[in-house]
Amino acid sequence: MTDVAISVRGLSKKYKIGVKRDPYGRLTEVLWSSLTSPFRRRREQRDAEDFWALQDVSFDVPSGSVVGVIGRNGAGKSTLLKILSRITEPTRGRAELHGRVGSLLEVGTGFHQELTGRENVLLSGAILGMKRAEIARKFDEIVAFADVGQFIDTPVKRYSSGMRVRLGFAVAAFLEPEILFIDEVLAVGDLAFQGKCLGKMNEVAGQGRTVVFVSHNMGAIGTLCPMTIWLDAGRVVTFGKTDQVVPEYVRAVGRDVSSGEVELDHDERREAEVSRVRLLSPRGDVSAVGECSDSLTIEMLLDVRRRLPGLYAYLEVRLANGMTVMMSDSFDTDPNPLDNLAVGTHVVTATIPPRTLGPGRYDVYLNLSSISGHEFNVYSPGVVASFRLHDSNSPRGNGRPGFFSTMLRWQAAEVRPDGQDNDRGVRRD
Repeated sequence: MTDVAISVRGLSKKYKIGVKRDPYGRLTEVLWSSLTSPFRRRREQRDAEDFWALQDVSFDVPSGSVVGVIGRNGAGKSTLLKILSRITEPTRGRAELHGRVGSLLEVGTGFHQELTGRENVLLSGAILGMKRAEIARKFDEIVAFADVGQFIDTPVKRYSSGMRVRLGFAVAAFLEPEILFIDEVLAVGDLAFQGKCLGKMNEVAGQGRTVVFVSHNMGAIGTLCPMTIWLDAGRVVTFGKTDQVVPEYVRAVGRDVSSGEVELDHDERREAEVSRVRLLSPRGDVSAVGECSDSLTIEMLLDVRRRLPGLYAYLEVRLANGMTVMMSDSFDTDPNPLDNLAVGTHVVTATIPPRTLGPGRYDVYLNLSSISGHEFNVYSPGVVASFRLHDSNSPRGNGRPGFFSTMLRWQAAEVRPDGQDNDRGVRRD
């Protein structure tokens, strides 16, 4: 096999948007449509707009590499994988792939809905060019990983979305393609399944196979992928080391949230929204820089325009690479202080205790939601604040960001010749 598994040159994909085709109705409408179709087609072509999902994308992926693909929604990530998987034809450009390809792009991709799970596994292996004996050796592992043994002889059309994803991932991973494409389908499964998938992808990467992984989870990208492609508006912004690309991407898609006080977007139509976020020191000062030995309070100005049963706030604190290091929601306080708030403006605070986070730069993500099942228009702005912590009082310096910096009880015991220990407990208060 060549040293390059995937070679992409000038890859572009154009779609026509703005063309609406109404279904035919009565016979007279069909006849009239056939008479006017030449004029209508010219009018539609004139009114339609060109949308370039990909534009002049070029890159090489060495064999045995694990490459992440990141970007906003609509950046062209899924279109790229569909072209590389030979599902969609490019408008121009070319892509060369060296090796058998397996892909999991969306729920049920590649499965025949009328066939059973067993039949789909055999069909997928045959498409990959595997012999029946090779598939049989992997069959039990596939079924066990997907946890669908009870339903393996049931038509796939009766599977839940989670079952289809589990079986699809197992087929893609265990049938040993030399190139594996994985889109953001892991979001469909539960946390336990996502953990299994990430572990299996890590194992596949260790076997020297090539993996291209599309995800919005920067933590997973940072863990699995040494190299990352950043797409924006169908173009490659950069392709390089993940620890350099991901922080640049996070900064680019975020807002200026490093001042300690941030005014958020405002819309009177929302039934609840956070209009302002401030970061407060123990003394009440507004600052985006603090000490690990001090508490940090996240203060939110919450506007409620209608009583909302079950309303709660959810916070995540993440590293610059997108990895979550701490999470909390207002249910951590019993009762939830946001539940059924009166109409008006409320100050909501959440305080990070001292010695919880190590030194480094962090982003705060915010979401408002409800457990009542009632749908309402609330605000989920994503990144709302950034802060940096220092550890000035520690002899070890500023350490490593993201690591907990909790104060532990340390002891030292001298071992005497008589076998007795002389404890010398040391505690920093």
